[in-house]
Amino acid sequence: MAIHGIRIAETRFRLPPGPQMKNKLKKLLMRVLVKGDFILTSGKRSAFYINGRSITLTPEGAYLSANLLMEILKKHKATAVGGPTVGADPIVGALSYFAHTKQYSLKTFIVRKSQKSHGDKKLLEGPELYEKDKIILVDDTTTTGKSLIESAQILRARGLKVSEAVVLVDREEGAKENLQKIDIKLISLFTAKDLL
Repeated sequence: MAIHGIRIAETRFRLPPGPQMKNKLKKLLMRVLVKGDFILTSGKRSAFYINGRSITLTPEGAYLSANLLMEILKKHKATAVGGPTVGADPIVGALSYFAHTKQYSLKTFIVRKSQKSHGDKKLLEGPELYEKDKIILVDDTTTTGKSLIESAQILRARGLKVSEAVVLVDREEGAKENLQKIDIKLISLFTAKDLL
């Protein structure tokens, strides 16, 4: 490409589709898996920790996550996607951008940990959600499903429907079963076993 007679090298972010893209994201997640003694958001102790944000907050991680998750959202005909801060924050940002580039109509939102004490005092951030919306919850990792369950309860208290949750990594420590108890199906790109 030339601008004012100066040749500028074009760089394009190209990645193979499908399984190869998923494998690339898996390798990135494996790099941030740390072994040790950790207390998780759920309150459980764990011998390993996966900091999903250190991947979803990178251009490559955001791109891969958005591509792979968008396929699931399209399959389930989602019109809105969001989840608990802060795990969902970079994911919904990437999905919002990606959906726009693909001309796919998608609302994105964030569920706060507690209601704002100032301004509009919102608990849900993002565009208005309606009962007709097909809402899917999203997060980077889940252990017991506690954050996703709390988000679902907040949405349902407003008369909204949610029946699926999608995560990058299911740690397989009860989230699937706990979400099932409240009629939410958990879909994960990877399980802890895939990364360990």
